[in-house]
Amino acid sequence: MSENPLIRLHSLGQSIWQDFIRRDMLVPGGKMQQLIERDGIMGVTSNPAIFEKAIDGSKNYDEDIRKLAKQGKSVQEIYEVLTVEDVTRCADLFRGIYDKTDGRDGFVSLEVSPHLANDTAGTLVEARRLWGKLNHPNVLIKVPATRAGVPAIQQLISEGINVNVTLLFGLKRYEQVIEAFVAGVEKLLASGKAVNRAASVASFFLSRIDTMLDPRLAAIATAHAPMAAAAETLQGKIAIASAKQAYQIYKRFFLSDRWKKLAAKGAKTQRLLWASTSTKNKAYSDVMYVEALIGPDTVNTVPPETIDAYRDHGKPAARLEEDVAETATQLKQLADMGIDLTALTQDLEDEGVKKFIEPYDKLIATLRSKIAACEVS
Repeated sequence: MSENPLIRLHSLGQSIWQDFIRRDMLVPGGKMQQLIERDGIMGVTSNPAIFEKAIDGSKNYDEDIRKLAKQGKSVQEIYEVLTVEDVTRCADLFRGIYDKTDGRDGFVSLEVSPHLANDTAGTLVEARRLWGKLNHPNVLIKVPATRAGVPAIQQLISEGINVNVTLLFGLKRYEQVIEAFVAGVEKLLASGKAVNRAASVASFFLSRIDTMLDPRLAAIATAHAPMAAAAETLQGKIAIASAKQAYQIYKRFFLSDRWKKLAAKGAKTQRLLWASTSTKNKAYSDVMYVEALIGPDTVNTVPPETIDAYRDHGKPAARLEEDVAETATQLKQLADMGIDLTALTQDLEDEGVKKFIEPYDKLIATLRSKIAACEVS
């Protein structure tokens, strides 16, 4: 029997995390433990949409909701108790990986309320509170890479709070995120604290870029003969092109003399994490956002269905630095067609915040209904 393709990714320097969590997976010997042992899964990410699916889509939480409601807990308090408990249980499962990898892997993420995406001060308050409640070194507090989120990221890193930078779409914003991380580590060091456990990933979202761009490229291919061939060729290519260019930015920052001074004190780089990796267009390979972006010092967080697909027919090879010059050309071609990728990724960021607010609010409404049912029972 050939080696599991997911396991083979480790030898190429990439860690696979699962982009899903649900309470029944976390029992001893359960699904999460199987993923660790069989597939080499090294961490877990979550978001409001995932918790909405887990809590509203199963009965795993109903008993705790009833108990907490009878204790007089508010809907927000119940939401926090449920999510913090899941992340804590999961962090315990992955603690061995965290210790074995010297704090490089074994992380579990929990996001601040999406309603705080444009509120720096509010983000800091909630991130600090969640960090204190979780009380595990192998958790990451997810903070969106909005204009308000970037200064919060720097401040949290400077306080020794681990951060998963989420909803990152654009290259210019990515440069701001790295600067915030490095400045935060510098401030942490200047305060006299150790920097060897300061942990962060920058979650670069992929499939949504192609989903938004492909219809525009298709329209250009149809309407503008001089650009038709290029527009058709670029469909399904820009997300991966952006990711490959992001990795070049990553290398430039973390090979700089400025970073080397911090590395000498034990600081670890802020790895790029490929997110939104499920393929939305059925005409594309279901593992395209894994296959093309395999490379050293990266993480790919994938939903359960993509894990299953890659286990079945993944073909691991180091491809992250293949055709880098071509990807730069592709981004230039996009600009030549009049498409402003920076503006588009800002739209995606704004839309991404809304896409997290909607399931968050839906879940809060569901919890409110369940609490009301407890009160009349």
